[in-house]
Amino acid sequence: MVIDQTTLFDDKLKRSIKENLWDNLKPNTAFTVVRFSAFSQGRYTEVVNAGLIEPPLPDKARDDTGTKLLAKFDTCMAAQLRFARELAVKAVDASLGAASGDLAKSDILAALKDISSRVKASPAKARLVLLASDMLENSSVTSFYGANNRVRLIDPARELAAVDKAGLFGSFGQATVHVVGAGLIGPAANGNNSYREPQALGALNAFWTQYLAKSGATLAQFGTPALLNPVR
Repeated sequence: MVIDQTTLFDDKLKRSIKENLWDNLKPNTAFTVVRFSAFSQGRYTEVVNAGLIEPPLPDKARDDTGTKLLAKFDTCMAAQLRFARELAVKAVDASLGAASGDLAKSDILAALKDISSRVKASPAKARLVLLASDMLENSSVTSFYGANNRVRLIDPARELAAVDKAGLFGSFGQATVHVVGAGLIGPAANGNNSYREPQALGALNAFWTQYLAKSGATLAQFGTPALLNPVR
């Protein structure tokens, strides 16, 4: 779970983020909650919480275990699962609650390159990244903002060339990425969102699809801002 603290989410999107995280935390799953912001403004990428949910007992071992002991084991495993889910959701709540719309910069590319190495290092057979961000880079490398606080209509090829020149492609180890919040400008809760042109959102999607492909990941969903399907 990766959270961009320069993006402000309304309550509905926050709930979607937490529900998708909760549903994907199952036995035999490891999780990490990471948050990032603007490096140039005293913020940095950091791990908020991480944990491992142990795998269930194999069928053969269950058959060889007494009923009372097995019941105690199952109760313990259920408690561990709930504890891990609550721990992860609490970390997400704290990170979303500490987000700020006052930060002038947003170093998404640098943060993702940094985070990608941690994702790749995971021994998991399948790597899943839920990325909560407006995906609007605003750094010394490039800016995806246009006039009047709108999403700029970018040229994906030109922006990818700038990323390559800056050495900001990552290495996700064939992870699957789901994005929630793309193109979100301003807190949706107070109605201050700027208009987002479909062409600009399409170009934004094209850029991140190619960026992630070049960084060893597959973009499964690009929520603008909400996800249309559950994260799997």
